Amino acid sequence: MLRQILVLGAGKSTAYLLDYLLEKAAEESLHITIADLQPQNIAPHIANHQACSVVGLDIFNIEERQKLVQKATLVISMLPASLHIQVAKDCVNFKKHLVTASYVSDELLGLNKEVKDNKLVFMNEIGLDPGIDHMSAMQVIDSIREKGGKMLLFESFTGGLVAPESDTNLWNYKFTWNPRNVVVAGQGGAAKFIQEGTYKYIPYNKLFRRTEFFNVEGFGRFEGYANRDSLKYREAYGLQDVLTLYRGTMRRVGFSKAWNMLVELGMTDDSYTIENSENMSYRAFTNLFLPYSPTDSVELKLRHYLKIDQDDVMWGKLLELHLFDDTKFITLKNGTPAQILQQILEQSWTLDKDDKDMIVMYHKFGYSLNGENKQIDSNMVALGKNQTHTAMAKTVGLPVAMAALLILNNKIKTYGVQIPITKEVYDPILKELQNFGIVFKEYNTEYKGYNSAKLHS
Repeated sequence: MLRQILVLGAGKSTAYLLDYLLEKAAEESLHITIADLQPQNIAPHIANHQACSVVGLDIFNIEERQKLVQKATLVISMLPASLHIQVAKDCVNFKKHLVTASYVSDELLGLNKEVKDNKLVFMNEIGLDPGIDHMSAMQVIDSIREKGGKMLLFESFTGGLVAPESDTNLWNYKFTWNPRNVVVAGQGGAAKFIQEGTYKYIPYNKLFRRTEFFNVEGFGRFEGYANRDSLKYREAYGLQDVLTLYRGTMRRVGFSKAWNMLVELGMTDDSYTIENSENMSYRAFTNLFLPYSPTDSVELKLRHYLKIDQDDVMWGKLLELHLFDDTKFITLKNGTPAQILQQILEQSWTLDKDDKDMIVMYHKFGYSLNGENKQIDSNMVALGKNQTHTAMAKTVGLPVAMAALLILNNKIKTYGVQIPITKEVYDPILKELQNFGIVFKEYNTEYKGYNSAKLHS
């Protein structure tokens, strides 16, 4: 008997997900229904597969959505995170398992009792970050605890970047995921984490000047800036007593310092709109944030404002974005500075046809064992193939697909709204991901955290 998987949304992150499920369709007795607002955009090799059906769906059409959910054995929602809750309620009503790659919302968590009572698995945060970061971290943390070790330090950084051969601009960066998330990163409150037993807070205006540095063998040096709330998973990971807990985003060295110029200018602000922004030149937009001068050029005013010289590499990075171009124009009506900056950056940072992306993940684990402090460094690098089969699509989509099969095959026996932090989830998925080149390399290194005895003396 065929098991029916409904995939809602067929965006950029689904290439590997759909390929994986269709390759497994015969041996696993699967039929995949893909429901998307624009079904015509689905690749022919997917749409024409004998184990696949493609339907057009407006997710707000409740009757059609519920018909599809009712027919499914399991639902995979690759929709924007805000839309999951309606699908989740349908899945509770019709007693269907659910898999998403998104963060667990309070609303979704509110369904936990009903999900458990109906003996359902609602697996969330099973993509890249969140997802692979949870699984790879918990595998090492659990192994340390099984040996009798006590966790002292945990740091984790992830970055969506360009592959070395496609790294062709002064920023060492191009958009490999949602550009808006890059432009507004870090806004909405201070970054919060624990370092050496002390709570630390970094306000947004200082976020990109407080960076960590690390090397990844074969790929060079990277930097990381803090995520907004590193303490979110303290309880889930069982790290309530850890001395250092720090999660962040990775970039190539120098990106954060350069990005900070745009923050200082006010170009990343998303809290107000600029009147009559449509048809404004890039140069005029840049000038909005600078003092008036009857004699100084926009370039000179900006260099004075940011205290950078004409031969500074930072100046070259700004020139590369065409910020002083009076022949390029904004097309947004009454856009916010952040929205307008995003449009400008997309002109410079969109991947070319032959560009490849790269995912880099880095973990640091500090622990005490038999009276001695030890450290494990772990990293993973995944490279994309092309514009469709990107490293981002691979690392987001494959864990989702693998989790779906584990649920269908009753290999995940824990019911409820959950994230992938248990052995029954992370062991089989991490093992299978290795077949796709998603491999973590671990190194035992000298412990670099603060001595806990000194800390409390």
